[in-house]
Amino acid sequence: MEKEIILLNISGQDKPGLTSSLTGVLAEYGAKVLDIGQANIHDTLSLGILFEIKAKSNSAPVLKDLLFKAYELGITAKFRPITLEKYEQWVSTQGKNRYIVTILGEKLAAEQISAVTSVISDINLNIDSIKRLTGRTSLVKKDPYPRASIQLSIRGEIKDKGAVTSKFMQISRDLDVDIAFQEDNIYRRNRRLVCFDMDSTLIQTEVIDELAELAGVGEQVKAITESAMQGEIDFNESFKKRMALLEGLSEDVLKEVAKNLPITKGAHRLIKTLKSYGFKTAILSGGFTYFGEYLQKELGIDYVHANQLEIKDGALTGGYLGEIVDGNKKAEYLKEIAEKEGINISQTIAVGDGANDLPMLNLAGLGIAFHAKPKVKDNAQSSISSIGLDGVLYLLGYHDRHIDLVEE
Repeated sequence: MEKEIILLNISGQDKPGLTSSLTGVLAEYGAKVLDIGQANIHDTLSLGILFEIKAKSNSAPVLKDLLFKAYELGITAKFRPITLEKYEQWVSTQGKNRYIVTILGEKLAAEQISAVTSVISDINLNIDSIKRLTGRTSLVKKDPYPRASIQLSIRGEIKDKGAVTSKFMQISRDLDVDIAFQEDNIYRRNRRLVCFDMDSTLIQTEVIDELAELAGVGEQVKAITESAMQGEIDFNESFKKRMALLEGLSEDVLKEVAKNLPITKGAHRLIKTLKSYGFKTAILSGGFTYFGEYLQKELGIDYVHANQLEIKDGALTGGYLGEIVDGNKKAEYLKEIAEKEGINISQTIAVGDGANDLPMLNLAGLGIAFHAKPKVKDNAQSSISSIGLDGVLYLLGYHDRHIDLVEE
C-alpha cells in the first residue's frame, strides 16, 4: 500500500507530556516514526517528527487530530509532505563523514558563531545539531569564572581538513575565541588517557625560572627558557645550561616552592572529573620530578615522568640523574603509558604550551595547545587560550551537568 511521509514541526511553550500526547495520536493511526528531534530554549520548544503513514485518505484524519491536540496544548503545528525521492536523498547523506566543532570562550558573541558557521557553509557541510555545553548565565550575578561553550555536530565530505583547521585558527586569533575541530569517530567518544605538560600548563609558572630567581640568576635562566619554548634553541642544550646555573641552591628552597605552586585555574575541576569517569592521567614534563610528584599527590595524577635533580649535601649540584625528558621523550612516554594501559594511541589526549610539547601533541589522538606560544598553536590540532584547563572537558563533549555531578 502506498505511504506518505510527513514532517511535523511543533513550536510553542514547553510543558510536561507534550511529546507523549503527540506521539500518542500518531500511535492510534499506526504511524512509523522515521526521525525525531527536539530543542528547548528559554522554555520555548522546537520539536520535529518525521513520520510515515498510509496515503491520502488515511493521512487526513491523523493530521486533523494532531492539529486538534496542538490546539489543546497551546502550541503551533505545521506539516510538510516529503517525497520519497527527497527522503532517500536525505538518507544517503547519513553515511558521510562526521565532525565536531567546539567553540569556547569567556562569552560567545554572534560574530564569533557567524564566522565559524560561515566556514562550515562555504565548504558545503551540514550542521546536524547545536548543543550548549555550559550552564545558563545570569545577567544579574557576576560570574567569578565566566565561560561559554557550544558544540556543533556537522556532516559532509572534506577535501582538505588542514585548510579548514587553518581557517578556524585564523578566526580564533581575530575574534579571541577557541575553536576545536575533530573527527566524530569511535576514538573521540572513548578517550581514556590525558597527558599534561607541567610548567605553564598544570601550574602557572616555569619552576626553573622561579628557582633561578631565588638563586640570583633569574634573568640569565629566563632568557634561555624563553628561547627554548619558542623553539629557537635545542631543549637539551638549554636544559644543561640552566641546570648549571642552579648549582648550590638549597633543597629547603625547593620545598618552599613546591608548597606554593600556583595550580592553573580549572585544573582541580578537570582532574577530578577525569578520575571520576575512569581516565588515566600523566604528567610528562621537561621540568622536575621533585615538583611533579608534589602535584601528583595534590591532584591525584597516575603517572609522572620528568627530570630528576641531583641533590648532594642538601643542595643542587647543577646536574641531573638519568635521561633528559625532552619533546621526543615525552612522546615516547605517552606511547609507553598507552601501551601499558591497553589504550589505543587515538584514545589519548596531550596538553601543553611549549615547542617541546609538539611531538606528544601531534602523536596523541587529540593534541591541545594550552595558552601556548604562537608556533605551538599554529602546529597543534586544537587550542585553548580563552578559559581555564577544564576547557578540555568541553572538547570531550562533557556538559556542565556531567561535571557538576562529580563536584557535588
